Amino acid sequence: MTSVQAATWRKSSRCDSVTCVEVAVFPGAVGLRDSTDPLQHLMLSPESFQALIEGVKAGEFDLA
Repeated sequence: MTSVQAATWRKSSRCDSVTCVEVAVFPGAVGLRDSTDPLQHLMLSPESFQALIEGVKAGEFDLA
């Protein structure tokens, strides 16, 4: 398995600051991390990641 530090972490081309969410794909998992704290990460199953993305798009996590 690819180590977390050696993984290819990607962020949106729309992110124009240093505070971005980064994503990396691992065998059987998707990693998420804050670009300002790269040693901390969250690993999700591909199904959980898909549900998260669908929820974000549907506005389920909007604060206002």
